[in-house]
Parts: sequence; structure tokens; C-alpha cells
Amino acid sequence: MSTHKTPFESILIANRGEIACRIIRTAKRLGLRTIAVYSEADATSPHVKLADQGFCLGPAPVGESYLDMDRILDAAAETKAEAIHPGYGFLSENASFAKACEKAGIVFIGPPPEAIELMGDKAKAKRRMIEAGVPCVPGYQGEEQSDERLIQEAASIGFPLMVKAAAGGGGRGMRLVEKEADLPSAIKTARSEAENAFGSGELILEKAIIQPRHVEIQVFADKFGNTIHLGERDCSVQRRHQKVLEEAPCPVMTQDLRDAMGMAAVNAAKDIAYVGAGTVEFLLDSDGSFYFLEMNTRLQVEHPVTEMVTGLDLVALQVRVAQGDELSIHQDDVALSGHAIEARLYAEDTSQDFLPATGPVDLWQPASGEGIRVDAGIETGNDISPYYDPMIAKIIAYGDDREEARRRLVQALERTAMFGATTNKAFLIDALEKPAFKQGTATTAFIAENFDKSALTKPALTEHEAGVAAVLLFLSAHSKAMSQAISTPGVLAHWHSATSIAVPYHFLQEDASISLNITPQNHGEFLVQAEDQKFSIRLLGLESTEAIFELDGNRHQVIYQILKSDPSGQSLYISINGKDHFLTNLVGVYATALDEAGAGAITAPMHGMLLEVFVTEGQKVTKGERLAILEAMKMQHELLADVDGEVTALHYAAGVQVEADSLLMEITVTES
Repeated sequence: MSTHKTPFESILIANRGEIACRIIRTAKRLGLRTIAVYSEADATSPHVKLADQGFCLGPAPVGESYLDMDRILDAAAETKAEAIHPGYGFLSENASFAKACEKAGIVFIGPPPEAIELMGDKAKAKRRMIEAGVPCVPGYQGEEQSDERLIQEAASIGFPLMVKAAAGGGGRGMRLVEKEADLPSAIKTARSEAENAFGSGELILEKAIIQPRHVEIQVFADKFGNTIHLGERDCSVQRRHQKVLEEAPCPVMTQDLRDAMGMAAVNAAKDIAYVGAGTVEFLLDSDGSFYFLEMNTRLQVEHPVTEMVTGLDLVALQVRVAQGDELSIHQDDVALSGHAIEARLYAEDTSQDFLPATGPVDLWQPASGEGIRVDAGIETGNDISPYYDPMIAKIIAYGDDREEARRRLVQALERTAMFGATTNKAFLIDALEKPAFKQGTATTAFIAENFDKSALTKPALTEHEAGVAAVLLFLSAHSKAMSQAISTPGVLAHWHSATSIAVPYHFLQEDASISLNITPQNHGEFLVQAEDQKFSIRLLGLESTEAIFELDGNRHQVIYQILKSDPSGQSLYISINGKDHFLTNLVGVYATALDEAGAGAITAPMHGMLLEVFVTEGQKVTKGERLAILEAMKMQHELLADVDGEVTALHYAAGVQVEADSLLMEITVTES
């Protein structure tokens, strides 16, 4: 390995989203000129705005943009980029791309192509690790790939076992086989999936380690042969072999075990002449035995938890090593302090088996505060595209100990709003609150053991949450009305001379239907009459997207957004206690729709007392017929039918105060 210096002053980030933003920030801090590449779908994305320069790769599909090696090298040439950082995913573990960068005279910020190629093949990697003396799971990783040979080897390994794609990762081409009879079909489906995903149907077999922990060691090496590790991360909480929660350090780690796993990881890196950042992944059994799983030859998604407990900037280390600098730290300099936990925020619907979700980003408002870090690649006004990975942000919390970090992360998630596309936020909060996670006993079986299908449904709307939504809609409508008034003294807001005004709201969510009336009182208080209960809500603070309410004596911070695209002004997003809802007041929407149609909606022309109601639901009426009397300003106003039809809804009874424009009753027009 050459140790000559390769200084560079510009860096092209061959990636998108949160990791591109994260790399750009460090590169700028190091004084490097930054170049973002982007697809047509990402033209207004944050990473493009953040960089000093941008280059459009082409259409949205990854094969025509982020996976097009030639196009990225063209971008580097045109923008005079001297180095390329691949981030993770896409071309980050593509040996051919690393070689192409070298050939073009561009510094590839990553390991040598030979290391990428070797560790990218699980079979070759495992054979090499066995030769290097790194503990490996018993199994078969031979070149003979006939079904007959795999079945024969499986019999000697024993069941349960794992069938894995030799060339892949991320859970694709991977099957757990419990008994011999299921092996032929598992081989067939795993091979087919591997060929489609990675272009290679080669498989390996491994003895299944039941309910292990997934523990990985962060390694770093320079071009001078110095190799160290930066401690471990526990990534056991996974679904379909995709990580969901990660933390550092591992809750059950001892110093002796850390030293042993760290030495094994360092030996693995040294054996293949590794350079740069890498992660050696292990399965940790309950008896303290650990086994090599694979090596990721790139920066990991979960690297922030290591940064927070070591105080190091891993991207800055990558850049300096790529420039030919010697590692500035030695193994004895590495010290882990405190605890960090990361949650991956995905645009996905947990109630639909974690199906990826798309849609607009109507509001992105991440949490902030002591010990909180948010790595995100979205902003309000963006769209969640179907073309890319559904992970949209990482919320990371640090604490002096694990429990402090866990509590901070729960609170940060509760204070984070992503309105538009469905996210897994409520699921993450629920997972962090499970006893097994609190106690630090979670294994790779955590999600299967703690979440059945019924536990993954969307959070149900409560009457208290509906009451808060109704108050927010009321305040929005009131603010709009006040802004259009010529002059209204603030002291007269919500003033009435008789019985209090009651305003109806009706919300429908999934199979739940909630109807309620709210009555404004003095000093920002509202009385809520729901179907099952009566309670009070007091407004303590109101801003454009946040409000603080006191609900039956308890304070709640609420993030909300009135949907601007709804002409009725009756739709809103609301996030309260970590639960997100999108709600529409059907009473207001129906009133608006009928009003726009010019008939059928009988509304109050002004504030006043509904003195008398002369009709009942189901009654036939004719145009001009007297329906009710509204008393206001000591005068009585007759409300008349403006169409022939049937009274299909009465929203108020006689004797109550109503606000101007309140929908009093609905008439369905009789067909002529």
C-alpha cells in the first residue's frame, strides 16, 4: 500500500438524503469544496442546496442516476472534483467503481477495491476469516453450489440453519430453515432472490444462532498499517434483517469481551490490508461466544452513536486517511463515554407490514435539545419518492447512562413531526418503551417477540385528541375571521350575551367516528362535550405549528398544521404524545361543499341565540319555508329554506348560542 500524500480540496458526494447532508457538513468544516449529485426527482432536495455545487445525473430511477458509474465519473470530471465519497448504499461497496475512480485519478474515500471485492462475497470472506483465525459460525461456504451438495452439507450442519446469498446483504436472499423438508424451497427462493438483487445466485449455509445479539465493531485503518477499533454498537433490534434501533455501547458488554471482539475485528481488517472506515459484524451468543457475520466496507448508517460516545468525527477521519495522513489516535486513546441510541425514522406504514410509504412532506419539524442529534435529508415542501430507500432521518440521543439516553430519545421522537407520508414514529416509541428494551435484553428476536399484528395498527384517535384538534380548527377559523374584520376589540373575542356558543365537530378515522361540541369560555378555556365524556381544554400557548394545552390539569405540547390545500380549512395534522393523526372535520367540509354548491346548507348569518327550531330530521320542506329563528342584537332573524328537499341533519337544538357561519342544518335537495 502506497503511503504518499494525496491531498485534495474538493469532494463529490455520490449519494443523496441524510448521509449526503452529513458528509457535506463535515467536508465544509474541513474547508473542502463540495459537489452534490442528484436525480431529477431530487433537484430541490436539501443535500443539493447545502453543497457548493450541484450536478444532475439524470432521471429518478437509480440505474439512470445514483448507480450510473459513468455518469458520476462524468460529473466528477466536469466539476473538477478531486475525490469522491460514496456514503453508504448505492456504489459504496462496488469494487468496480472504486477501481474506476483510481483509473480516473480521483481519490475514492473508502478501502482498496481488493478489500471491497473480497468482503463483498460472503463465501470468500468467511473462508478468508477462517484462515485468519477469526471466530466464524459453523457452516458451508464452498464453491460447489449444486442443490444436492447444499442439502448434503446442511445435514451435517444441522437444523435450524440460515441460507444466505453470498454476494448480498440487507436480508435479501436470506432464509431461516427450521427443518430439512423446507430446505429445497428455501434454496430455490433464496437463489432466485439473490440473482435478482445481486446478479449472483451463490449461497452459503450457516448454523442458525437462535436469538443472538447483533454486535458490530467499528474499525479504522490508515495507509501506514495502523489499525484500531472504536468500540462496539448493538444493532439487535431488526425487522427482516434491517436495523431499526442501534446503540453504543452494547448493554451486556464487558471489557474483556470488548477487548476480544475488538482484537478479532482488528485482525480481520489487518489480514486484508484494509484502509479507512469499516465495520466487522458479529453474532453474540448468550454464553458470550461470538462469530464473524460479515464486514461492511463503508461508513455505516449507525455511525453517529459511535461518534457520540467517542467524541470523534468519523467522516473527518475518513477524509484525512484518504489524503494519506496517519491516524491521529492510537488504541489507548479510544475511550467510550456515556451512552447513545439511534432510531431510524422510515416513511412506512407499520399497519401494512411496514410497507414503504410515499407522499408530500407537508411539515418536517425535528426535535432539538440537549443530547439530541438529528441527521435528516428532507425539509418541508419535499416529496417522499418511491424510487429510493424509505429511511428519511435518524434521531439520536446521548446520555450519561443508557436510561437517560433512552428517555431523551423517546421525548425527541414525541417532539418530532413529519406530516404528509406515514412514518414508523409511533412504532419506534413503542419499541423503546418495551420492558425488554428498557432492561437491555433485546435480541434479534425482539420485534417478533414483542409485536404481533394487532400491536402494529395505527394509533387510535381518542376523544381528548379529537378535542384538541377541534380547538385548533376553531382557533384557526376564528383567527381568519378576525383578520377579515374591519375592527374588533380583542376583549370582545368569543363574547356572548346569553348561553355559551357550542360548535360541532365530527372526525372520522379508519373505523372510529368521534363527534363533539366545543364551547369557548374566558381566558383561553374550552369545554368539550364528547359522546362519552365532558372535559376542559385550556390554551397556554399558540404558535404557527406548536401549541401548549392543559388537558384536565395535564400539560401537553402539540405540533399541528392546518392543511392549506383544503379549501374548507377543516383538515389538519396533529402530533400529541408521539401519536400523529390526519383529521378532517366533516361538519365543516360538508358545509363548505354545500355552500359552494349554493343550496342545502343552512348556516348562521351572525353570532346569536338559536331561539326556535321548527323542523325535525326527515321532514320535507319547500323553498321559502320557515326553519328557525336566530336572535341577535335584540332582533329576531328568520332562517328560510332555499331549496325543496328533506332535512337530513340538525346540528343544534333551540336554546344554544352559535357562531357566525356555523352549520345549523342540512337539506338534501329533492330531485325534480
